[in-house]
Amino acid sequence: MTQMQEQETADETARAVDAASRGCPVYRANPHPVYQHLRENAPVCRITPPHGVDSYLITRFEDAKAALADPRISKDMYAAIDAYRSIFGDSSIALDDNMLFADPPKHSRLRRIVSKAFVPRRIEALRPRIQELTDTLLDDCSTQRPVDLLSAFAFPLPLQVICELIGVPGEERQEVQKWCSVVARTGFSKKDKDRLAEAENTLREYFEVLIARKRKAPEDDLLSVLIQTRDEQESLTDSELLSTLWVLLFAGHKTTAYLIGNAVYTLLTHPEQFKQVIDSPDLLPNAIEEIIRYEGSVENATFRHALEDITIAGTLIPKGALVQIAVTSANRDAAAFESPDTFDVTRPGVQSNHLGFGTGPHYCLGAPLARMEMQIALASLFRRFPNLSLALPTGEAQWLTVPFPAFRGLTELPVVLDPSQVRDGVAGMADIA
Repeated sequence: MTQMQEQETADETARAVDAASRGCPVYRANPHPVYQHLRENAPVCRITPPHGVDSYLITRFEDAKAALADPRISKDMYAAIDAYRSIFGDSSIALDDNMLFADPPKHSRLRRIVSKAFVPRRIEALRPRIQELTDTLLDDCSTQRPVDLLSAFAFPLPLQVICELIGVPGEERQEVQKWCSVVARTGFSKKDKDRLAEAENTLREYFEVLIARKRKAPEDDLLSVLIQTRDEQESLTDSELLSTLWVLLFAGHKTTAYLIGNAVYTLLTHPEQFKQVIDSPDLLPNAIEEIIRYEGSVENATFRHALEDITIAGTLIPKGALVQIAVTSANRDAAAFESPDTFDVTRPGVQSNHLGFGTGPHYCLGAPLARMEMQIALASLFRRFPNLSLALPTGEAQWLTVPFPAFRGLTELPVVLDPSQVRDGVAGMADIA
């Protein structure tokens, strides 16, 4: 490589690092070329996101997989409290005393307790109710004009499911969804942080009231089980009980909601692959795994920090530094997947290889539930509306713009469910109810 070529590569790398740091709109719409360049030229790089706290971004598959299970890279953000407060503010702390932000042995204890919600028997028992909720939501969708599938279907379904699991009454779920949405889409400006604090305080107060009600009148739901565990065995502190409820509700529906949206969008923008799934419904489970790999809803794993100096891919991550693991990048690594930028619903072995649900001690506890929801939701949607189509030109989809988010998903997904029933052509987004 000539000196000029080296300089061009260095300049391009600097632009890629800057794009990943700032989360510019072009990058947010399609981060994959940036990630590819970083994997090839700066697989571990220092970035300064808008929250102002420097982080080290890991982009290669093998490095990401190892880092997700590395005990030297801690999930205990209370140990990095100054950085945590700088990013999220004090209001988040009371809701994050849970297994998502804990290391062993605390993480092991909390995970063991919460795993009661996700035993196969309890998950399978939800199947009829998930189907019922799915059918009801699809019944309510208009076939006369375009509909935003995210707000009408993809978001309400997993929220209803996790609320069923936890024990949130039906009449209270819409308000819970409203405040959860604020938390999911909040940026890092002062106005955003104030809005975030309002949402988190409102949800915390609601959870406290719900816990008190369930303690007086327990029902057949997970929250009642957790309260009993807390009161009889003192296995959970009051703070842990509250924040465990929070992480189940929040993590249990946002990832699946965005994943349903990503799945429909990805299939509709790959019509040959979509036709394969329509013609051969038994391909759907594998197609879902390929969607998780190709355009999953978790772009970056939750924050970690280095407990000691660590060298990864030749880059020193100093003790105390924040660590970001780019799952979206790892799942497009050519070293791990053949033709990684090709979407293939028949790709062999994808379920056992992708990092969409993480790996190691923090492997997603809700993965079986998410897979069931996805299969029921998409199978029902495609069976009822096999000719559904996008109601916007390819390339005009709007992706989440919160810089360097945990989630990767669309802000809206306008579709025509049954083109034969739409009158006067396809309406614009302004006509979507």
